[in-house]
Amino acid sequence: MTTHTTPTTSAADHSGDVQTRNRGRVERHDKRVRAVFAGHVVADTTRPLLVWEVPYFPTYYLPRDDVRTELIEFTDRTRTSPTRGTGRIGHLRLGGHTATDAVTEYPESPIELLRGHVRLDFGAMDAWFEEDEQIHTHPRDPYVRIDILPSTRHVRVDVDGVTVADTRGARLLFETNLPTRYYLPKPDVRLDLLEPSDKVTHCPYKGQAEYWSVRVGGTPVPDLVWSYPTPLPESDRIAGLVCVPQEHAEVYVDGVRV
Repeated sequence: MTTHTTPTTSAADHSGDVQTRNRGRVERHDKRVRAVFAGHVVADTTRPLLVWEVPYFPTYYLPRDDVRTELIEFTDRTRTSPTRGTGRIGHLRLGGHTATDAVTEYPESPIELLRGHVRLDFGAMDAWFEEDEQIHTHPRDPYVRIDILPSTRHVRVDVDGVTVADTRGARLLFETNLPTRYYLPKPDVRLDLLEPSDKVTHCPYKGQAEYWSVRVGGTPVPDLVWSYPTPLPESDRIAGLVCVPQEHAEVYVDGVRV
């Protein structure tokens, strides 16, 4: 694995350890990566680059030779990055479908590794695969770790003064650079206060989450509780458990508010 880090002295680089570590980072990886658009594979490579365009997670840049570049229609518009240089923008067109502004390449990037590579907008594609597993939201960061540990510590969750969960059987999820999350067994949760929500989100490390609103008075608190019914293998210890984020509820651990 080859790493390139472009030095930079912008003020944003010093606003946190993550930003300082990752800004301008480019790495070669060996995973087979495929992008699907309009029902067809439009990129298939075993030579992807992981590029941290933002400090917190990477995106894929793919060798031009492994992308169906005949489907790309470049415009005269550009975007400028302080680390990647000037990039030209293009559309991806296939079978009557268009992904507008979904392609960017930096042919004269100051980062030599980026030359000859293109970026396909992750959300504009129908699907992405690492090897034969579909991934969601963004590529996995190889420097993010998830630990899920059982705990008999007393966890209580209150919403608007009403206790909606009380347990000594929580599982604590520790994820790099994120707050600790407390996943609670359903028998210890006031399920009668939960109302199913249509909201669905995806996490590249945990999988697909479903949501509930919490009604403790006249007006429900929307989309407050989530759960991963069938999480990805690395997170299977939270399967079926529910989480209430401490940013939007009162979460107490051993009597101390988190």
